[in-house]
Amino acid sequence: MKKLFLLAIFKTIFCISQQDPKAETILDAVSKKYSVYKSYQAKFVYELENKQAKVNEKFSGDLKVKGLKFTIDLGNQIIINNGTTVWTLMKEENEVNISDYKAEDDDLNPNKIYSMYKSGFKYLHVGEEKIAKQSFDLIELVPDNKNKSYFKIKIWVSKKDKSVNKWKIFEKNGNRFNYIVSNFIVNPKIEDNIFVFDKSKYAGVEIVDLR
Repeated sequence: MKKLFLLAIFKTIFCISQQDPKAETILDAVSKKYSVYKSYQAKFVYELENKQAKVNEKFSGDLKVKGLKFTIDLGNQIIINNGTTVWTLMKEENEVNISDYKAEDDDLNPNKIYSMYKSGFKYLHVGEEKIAKQSFDLIELVPDNKNKSYFKIKIWVSKKDKSVNKWKIFEKNGNRFNYIVSNFIVNPKIEDNIFVFDKSKYAGVEIVDLR
C-alpha cells in the first residue's frame, strides 16, 4: 500500500509539472522572439539515429523562411512551401511531388516549431546543459494526441537570448531526429520567387500532382 501511495503521489506531481510555469515562461519568450521576424535563414545539421537499426546518418541543410513561406534544402531533397502549395523535389529520382498545404495539419515545419507548444502539448522544464560554454534550458514537449508518430520533442533554448539552438524528435519506432541550428540570419532580403518550384531548372523532371 505504501508503495502504491508513493507511486500515486509521484504520478500526480509529474502530471502537474508537465505544464510547469518555468517552461511556459521560456517558451513564451522564444515564441515572442521569433514571431517578430519578417524573414530569417539558417544553416543546420540534421541527424538521424536509430540504435536498434544501427542507423546513424548526418546531413547539412539550408532553411529560408518568409512569413508563412519556407524552403528547406537537404541536398538530395528540396521542400518548397508558398503557404498554399508544397513542392517536394527528389533530385536523385528527378521527380517533384505537388500537394496542397493545409495549415491545420500538425506537421513539424519552421512556421510551427516556435509556437506549437500553445496547443496540443504538455511541456516541462527538464534541466540545463552547457554546450561550448553556452548555457541552455532544456524543454520537453509531449503531444496530447497519443496517435502521433513521435512521443516527445526536446528543445535546447539559449539562456542568454532565448534562441533555439537544437531540437530533437523522439519517434515511437526508435528514430531520433536531431536538428542543430547555425549561422542564423535575421530579416535577410528573400525574393518571393524562391517559394515557387521552377521546373525550368530541372531538365526532364517528372511532376506528380497529388492535389
